[in-house]
Amino acid sequence: MTTDGLVVVTGATGRQGGATARRLLAAGRPVRALVRDTTAPAAKALETAGAELVRGEFDDPSSLPAALEGAAALFAVPPAAFGPDGPDTEREFGRGRGLIDAAAAVGVEHVVFTGVASTPGRPGGSEGKKRIEDHLHERIRSVTVLRPVRFMSNYLGSTPIGLDGIVDGVHRHIFPPDEPAQIVAVEDIAEFAALAFDQPDRFAGRTLELAGDAPTPADAVAAISEATGAAVRYEQITHAEAAALHPEIAQVRERWAAGSRWHADIEALRVIHPGLRTLTDWLSESGAALLRKRLLETA
Repeated sequence: MTTDGLVVVTGATGRQGGATARRLLAAGRPVRALVRDTTAPAAKALETAGAELVRGEFDDPSSLPAALEGAAALFAVPPAAFGPDGPDTEREFGRGRGLIDAAAAVGVEHVVFTGVASTPGRPGGSEGKKRIEDHLHERIRSVTVLRPVRFMSNYLGSTPIGLDGIVDGVHRHIFPPDEPAQIVAVEDIAEFAALAFDQPDRFAGRTLELAGDAPTPADAVAAISEATGAAVRYEQITHAEAAALHPEIAQVRERWAAGSRWHADIEALRVIHPGLRTLTDWLSESGAALLRKRLLETA
């Protein structure tokens, strides 16, 4: 397998795909960014950095083979799908299957797929992601699977339902305040992807659960407060609050309380990637400045 050929990056205007595209471009690797809108600011920024832009749509599988033609490798982030009742597993799997089948049809040699961290009894983290992983192994000869935990950059913005992020000086989530909860920087997801593309024989067939740190939520907000100069506190939502947001969130909270936790081996990962970021590293590098800006915007 070639280690300097063109890499197609999906989700290139998002967090994982964007970080990976920038990391590969910085190393001189040719990158083709699969985007829905080639005129979007994030897409134009990648083009300025040296990426080739190509339009593709996961819900239009016919648009994918041409976007993948000539590529040696693929960084795959099939987007999750949601319907009125929550996650749409069939649509999510359909998106992943379409991308994988297109890659197989044009002869892509190596795929790095990034999914969701697993917990005991839930390999692949979710049904949709696990089905995509299984299909990937069936269709592509050389596969590396990355399963990242919660992103450090999630502190920068809350979900539409008000979970995660920092709102009015409060970070709210399902986790107990004084128990460790693993987190990872998206920049480190990009580092592991780059390693897999540079050393495909070493990483082919491997699945890596990814995390870089495991502070308690209380310690995490204390570190954020110190780094930003803004007072931030943590609040664990109750089961009733979780159920009111969505039944699946309540189920996740229950499983977590019962001991179903992420289990990345951070020390082993640090042997592979010695620069693996802690929360303090991420805050010092970029997180604190971004959080200060975010907190000022929402003040």
